[in-house]
Amino acid sequence: MFTDSVQIETTAPLILEFTQTASPPTAISLNSRISKDTIRTSLKASTADSVLASVYSLGTGGILLSNLLVQLGASPVVFGMLSSIPMLVNLIQPLGAYLSERSTSRFQYSLRTHGIGRLLWLVLVIGIASVSWGVLNTHQLVILTLLIVLFSSLLGGLGTASWLSWVAMIVPRQLRGRYFGTRNSAASLTNLVCVPMAGLVVSHWYGGTLQGYGVILLISIIFGIMGLGCQYFQVDINPQSQNTYYGKSSQTSEIQSEVTKDESSEVLQSIHLPQDQSANSIWKNSNFLIFLLYFSFWTLAVNLSSPFFNLYMLDTLNLDVSYVTIYNSLQAGATLLMLILWGKLADKIGNRPILICIGILVGVTPLLWLGIGVNRLDIWLWLPLLHILTGGTWAAIDLCSNNIQLGIVPIKNQSIYFAIAAAVAGASGALGTTIGSFLLQFAQSGGLLGLFALSGVFRLVALVPLMFLQEPGRA
Repeated sequence: MFTDSVQIETTAPLILEFTQTASPPTAISLNSRISKDTIRTSLKASTADSVLASVYSLGTGGILLSNLLVQLGASPVVFGMLSSIPMLVNLIQPLGAYLSERSTSRFQYSLRTHGIGRLLWLVLVIGIASVSWGVLNTHQLVILTLLIVLFSSLLGGLGTASWLSWVAMIVPRQLRGRYFGTRNSAASLTNLVCVPMAGLVVSHWYGGTLQGYGVILLISIIFGIMGLGCQYFQVDINPQSQNTYYGKSSQTSEIQSEVTKDESSEVLQSIHLPQDQSANSIWKNSNFLIFLLYFSFWTLAVNLSSPFFNLYMLDTLNLDVSYVTIYNSLQAGATLLMLILWGKLADKIGNRPILICIGILVGVTPLLWLGIGVNRLDIWLWLPLLHILTGGTWAAIDLCSNNIQLGIVPIKNQSIYFAIAAAVAGASGALGTTIGSFLLQFAQSGGLLGLFALSGVFRLVALVPLMFLQEPGRA
């Protein structure tokens, strides 16, 4: 998290106009000035939000939710559905982007979507208690879990593009790599500390693992709501004014009373508006279409195997959940250590070279699972090393994919671009997970290793479109 001693590089402050809304925080339109202190406060609030959201995520997804389904005797198809639902519902993101652009406050829209979505998980807490009381059986709890994942993800899909557009407007362009590196590092540190603690609680809870997970889930929901509260301290943006400003920004005379012509160009760069693409439609933006091709095929290739690594450890290798949470903590630790480095490097050399080079390493990573067994050497050495490698490399992929997407989209209808990218990637990722789950259903446990190898080959092929992608501001 940023402190007062950290110098935040900002461009010439944006010219913004305060408008009154029914309730605080005040949404602003792009006609008056955002001060550096306001930007600093917003970045700190966003970082705090990411920390609390990480606690929310560890209870509502990842290894703990996978372990719940293993304990309930869920089939590989259920695991595939668990992973594919959050991606498939991204198809609703264009609708969410449309609705968000008709709102007058990013903050209030976030409360209506993410707030309700996080509160829905309280139903699963009640369901877990009902199983303990004999009201529900385990099969019914599996179905309830999938329904909660579905509706919570739908609400999240409605709000994700708006949130990303909101953050994109706040973070200055030249600070983007370092800020998101620091922000994600804070989230990784939270996972590093909290995941093993949560795993131990679930594994050793006196009432059993099911009740232990229920306790962790309830705590996660509370932290998730607190995270939304942090967004109150971020400078709010009026989406309608954001789109109006886009139309005016091509004529610098509209803002000359406050900034010079050179400074206005810098302002446009700080909100990553490619000036030569301002009049282009989405489907004429070849750079964005190339990114879509890469992003969709990469997501398909990754999700052929990624949902099943935890299943392989918990089911095939029959490892205790506490061991697996330790591995996940090592992965989070590697992410923590590498994110700031990747952020600084991305600011220096660009995001595309990192995506290509590290993408090759991520592509061959599934092949390294082919020799993993249940012997002591693998459990105590190779599995930890493999998770450390995964954490360090995926830190680069996640950070640079996000940064390059922020850089190639114009500001007008910005959330629409984000929504289309998420929808296309979500559909392809869900397709990859569905294919993987059905292959496993028919091939049984022996098919896992073959699936890992197939995923590795597809990941390498998915990197080809990056050769033709042009990153704004880079030669």
